[in-house]
Amino acid sequence: MFNPSRDQARRFFFDAWRKYRERQPLSGLEAIALELMQQHAEYHAIFDDPERYSERDYAPEAGETNPFLHLGLHLAIREQVPIDQPRGIAAHYRRLLEKTGAAHDAEHLIMDCLAEMIWQAQRNRTAPDAGIYLGCLAKC
Repeated sequence: MFNPSRDQARRFFFDAWRKYRERQPLSGLEAIALELMQQHAEYHAIFDDPERYSERDYAPEAGETNPFLHLGLHLAIREQVPIDQPRGIAAHYRRLLEKTGAAHDAEHLIMDCLAEMIWQAQRNRTAPDAGIYLGCLAKC
């Protein structure tokens, strides 16, 4: 499993944005990331200035959203749904898509559950538990 460092993950988004701006070809994953970045205009200035934002910390307790984490979670969901991994995520996605009427909104609901699972794994120093993830989704 690919497990990039914080710097590698950020560089991935900065590079995809730079390639887009310079009209260079994108890999498949970069194209998905770019689509997500385009849906989040509030982050465009960040991607235009990697020197300023590559090392910046984002404090949730101060009400800040980490754009790299946010887009990374979107990207994870975009990878999980087509292969139904964890098993059942595709059905939850379809149900939430029907409920919200928009893929982006459905992803945001899923994202909350994915983030909860990751937070619990980090807090408890355990592997991520798909049961927590899917259980949360069942409540959406």
